[in-house]
Amino acid sequence: MTILVEHVDFGSQFDDKNVHSEDINELVLDGGFPQPKNASQNTFFAPEINAFGHSFRNYDEESERQKGVEEFYRLQHINQTYDFVKKMREEYKKLDKAEMSIWECCELLNEVVDESDPDLDEPQIQHLLQSAEAIRKDYPNEDWLHLTALIHDLGKILLLPKFGELPQWAVVGDTFPLGCAFDESNVHHKYFKENPDIKSPAYNTKNGIYNEGCGLDNVMMSWGHDDYMTMVAKENGSTLPNAGLFIIRYHSFYPLHKEGAYTHLMNEEDFENLKWLHIFNKYDLYSKSKVLVDVEEVRPYYLSLIEKYFPAKLRW
Repeated sequence: MTILVEHVDFGSQFDDKNVHSEDINELVLDGGFPQPKNASQNTFFAPEINAFGHSFRNYDEESERQKGVEEFYRLQHINQTYDFVKKMREEYKKLDKAEMSIWECCELLNEVVDESDPDLDEPQIQHLLQSAEAIRKDYPNEDWLHLTALIHDLGKILLLPKFGELPQWAVVGDTFPLGCAFDESNVHHKYFKENPDIKSPAYNTKNGIYNEGCGLDNVMMSWGHDDYMTMVAKENGSTLPNAGLFIIRYHSFYPLHKEGAYTHLMNEEDFENLKWLHIFNKYDLYSKSKVLVDVEEVRPYYLSLIEKYFPAKLRW
């Protein structure tokens, strides 16, 4: 099932890019982001600075944390190859690491801090709940979107010993396609020059091994929590709509949804689902805060959504 967002114009974000656009009436734009037309004082608005006093996704600000983030991307860009991703997908598709509920997995994230994120150093469960609660206020009737926000980063359990204890560069950070040329919109693009795939002529054209308009489901993305969680949801029979699964797999694909790169690989369904990803991204990026959510207060609501869209226990 694909959920359509009608009357939303995202064309301005992709000037001179191959992106579909439509006129808007039903939703109004605030600072370039879709907003409910009846926005009230309780509506979430994007702040201008992160928890560290810097602009969001600022990879140039001089700080010890930024140096660590750049080193992360150096390692990621060198080591994420087509063959590596193929190997990871074959290994983790077995889903033989654990059996647990969605909420049990949420609680595991208390042990995880994302070293690639320049905007927050709180435990990941707080980021999940902050995103979900912000969306819930603005889109109260889209319960699938609330749950998508809650679970979108659960794949970060790959950092934990039980799930392989993969290095950070193989779990978090921006994602990008393998098997075609690395677009210059990728953060710290300069480090791709050391990636072994650079030496393969087949991987170094705009389309690479893909056909234009093939659809992102047919594209090998860099391995990480996004691809893993999408795999877990699909293989366990989740009834989330396709738009929710699209958000989970591509929410870290900033070269696409922020810079408009790689749109030549998208099909019609991708363009429809991208509209929901743009809506989601505001809450994913700008809801990160030092103000913590009361987990026990919101727990019953999210347990009800989990029961609606997922089996009681999942294979991971």
